[in-house]
Amino acid sequence: MAFAKRVQSLAPEGAYFVLEKAQKLEAQGRSIIHLEIGQPDFPTFENIADAGIQAIRDGHTRYTSTAGSRRLREVVAEDAGRRRGMRFDPAQFVVGPGAKPALFFPTLALVEPGDEVIYPDPGFPTYKAMIEVAGGVPVPVPLVEGQDFSFDLAAFDRLLSERTKLILLNSPSNPTGGVMPLSALEHIAAAAIERDLWVLSDEIYSRLVYGGSAPTIAALPRMLERTIICDGFSKTYAMTGWRLGYGIMPVALAERVALLQTHSVGSTADFTQVAGVEAVLGDQEQVEQMVAIYRKRRDVLVAGLNGIPGVSCRVPQGAFYVFPNVSSFGRTSDQIAEFLLEEAGVALLPGRSFGRYGEGYLRLCFANSLENIELALEKLTAGFARLR
Repeated sequence: MAFAKRVQSLAPEGAYFVLEKAQKLEAQGRSIIHLEIGQPDFPTFENIADAGIQAIRDGHTRYTSTAGSRRLREVVAEDAGRRRGMRFDPAQFVVGPGAKPALFFPTLALVEPGDEVIYPDPGFPTYKAMIEVAGGVPVPVPLVEGQDFSFDLAAFDRLLSERTKLILLNSPSNPTGGVMPLSALEHIAAAAIERDLWVLSDEIYSRLVYGGSAPTIAALPRMLERTIICDGFSKTYAMTGWRLGYGIMPVALAERVALLQTHSVGSTADFTQVAGVEAVLGDQEQVEQMVAIYRKRRDVLVAGLNGIPGVSCRVPQGAFYVFPNVSSFGRTSDQIAEFLLEEAGVALLPGRSFGRYGEGYLRLCFANSLENIELALEKLTAGFARLR
């Protein structure tokens, strides 16, 4: 069939591809430990679930404003601003079914065919996909392991051109767990201001930080007017299946993005938005407890991986991923991931799934029980020993 050029390069996300293979092995009776899918293993917090259920019973099952309910935008504007040391107007918010609309629609609204978009590599696969669908030219900037997987700023400077339109950031990062330091954000901000560029900052993991915080480029002088923040409820509140996210952006752009939503997804489920209000206004200690559990799992997994000969793993500062270097084994990351799934029974992702600069690495998600992580380390230790 003859498909439009904009979809010809689209490919599946690696996590779903590996999940399908792992499930086929399980159907054959194999026991598999899942460290491939990036979603919380915690159930949605009870108060949030109860609010959503009650909202359905109360009739919150009809269309809402395309940009989101006024109540949710007011609540999130106060919360997002307070956490970032900023002030936001609810009119700057566009609520969507998940956070991906806050990535895709601003890109469609800003990027013309032939415009270049700088993005992190290794990075979330949707970044490259949405740039290409918009007709833009993806320009990957390598992340530097020795700098906790922050931007290679020298490469960033070289890759800026007259055709650059948008810079995409992700901190804390998927897949590396790295947090960009303020000095790197200041460097990028200076370039964006000088060249009159837009910045799209994916901050979906902003609450999952282990010590300190993840600064936002939007808070730097003269950056709010040219920055889109993408955030949501999936990771912080264990609400992946609820599909609730939002973008923060200049009002004029928010109006354009809302129109794109009008003519595509329409609006976000009202009962989901009611649950979102409860998530923000409810007990935040649950979030802190979850983060503390993640931190303990992270520490066990990093220590265990660094104890395997030939594997080295930096301590991630945020998100719930580790990104160990396995280049010493002399095989591709795809080959290693395939071997560990088939022979060790541990499902994880090859770094190449996140871009060419991810080669030589693996991504493991520690949103799994400590018991399973410890068992996975035993299996990985034996599996890697057979690879040497």
